Amino acid sequence: MKKILLAFVILMVFISSRISAVEHVSILGVRYLTYKTYTRVVIDLSSLASFNSNRLKKPERLYFDIKGCTLAKDTKTSIAVNNGILKKIRSGQFSEDTARVTLDLEGMSQYSAFVLENPDRLVIDIYKPEAALAPLIIESKPFIKEIPDDVKIKTIVIDPGHGGKDPGAVGPNGLKEKDVVLDVGKRLGEILNERYGVNIIYTRKTDVFIPLNERTEIANSNNADLFISVHANANTKRSAKGIETYILNWTNDDESLKVAARENNISISKMKLLRGGLQMILDDLTRSHKKQESVKFARNLQDSMVSTLKDQYNKTTDLGIKQALFYVLVGAEMPSALVEVSFISNSDEEKLLASKGYRDRIAEGIAEGVGDYIKGSTLMARQK
Repeated sequence: MKKILLAFVILMVFISSRISAVEHVSILGVRYLTYKTYTRVVIDLSSLASFNSNRLKKPERLYFDIKGCTLAKDTKTSIAVNNGILKKIRSGQFSEDTARVTLDLEGMSQYSAFVLENPDRLVIDIYKPEAALAPLIIESKPFIKEIPDDVKIKTIVIDPGHGGKDPGAVGPNGLKEKDVVLDVGKRLGEILNERYGVNIIYTRKTDVFIPLNERTEIANSNNADLFISVHANANTKRSAKGIETYILNWTNDDESLKVAARENNISISKMKLLRGGLQMILDDLTRSHKKQESVKFARNLQDSMVSTLKDQYNKTTDLGIKQALFYVLVGAEMPSALVEVSFISNSDEEKLLASKGYRDRIAEGIAEGVGDYIKGSTLMARQK
């Protein structure tokens, strides 16, 4: 009996050690990015982990305790920032199973913190004191050709979805979303540059993988005035077809949740769990008028795509403007939208997406929508 008990204890210790090994998390690195209205701190993790946070005064600081976590050997323990919001980032081992990252603050009105997957990371956004109620300001630079000289938009970031190891959705005949949207995105950039003289920045111009969080970081770092993410839709119902445009917001609509979950490469249940941490960002969109401007922008894109395609493809289905929690739009400091340019999962629309003529018409439609938004923004600026 004692031998059996001893064997059982040894087995339980072994199982416990295996579970601990599986659940153990490491901080792989800490980095930050500075934008106009906030500073983003990214804590790269070996796997997802839970955390607690607290704000302290005298001196002002935030700390984040990550459970079941240790620092990697080469992780910097102190990073000087001094950007008017954040003084320093300090990392250390608070206890045997808890790593602590402390942010020494210079000024902050609010912050948000949330965990994202692929890659696994804890993202912390620290806002300037005036950022919560700041209006959306679009900087000015003259355009050429069809746009008036006093236009307020100068740089547009085009984001062809997926790429590299991430093919996106794949059609019944093998057409890959990553290839379709790269072609559409590059053609769109050419049209916008030629027609309006706008500065175009691509998140990718080749078949490479770009993490979702880095796409809006590219837009923010380049002070972009508009952000367009280009995707092809998919559905388990092969009959699903049409064109739709999304803005960033939460939704309880099942179909929109499915689209966002697929594009985010995450389950719907996990996305629902992450909603709470992202709610402050969604609230800030409303306060700063970015949501209102994104709705206008999305409406221009959707209406123009549909009308342009219907000229030649009369069976084009208008699915309208929708909202969903797309990670690729999180943190964008400018009006932003995600376009789903047809269902690659539908055999008829897959054939259309495989044709150069159809892709060119999609790019033309998006470009005309951008032009309509620019003209509308210019008219409003004149009236003020």
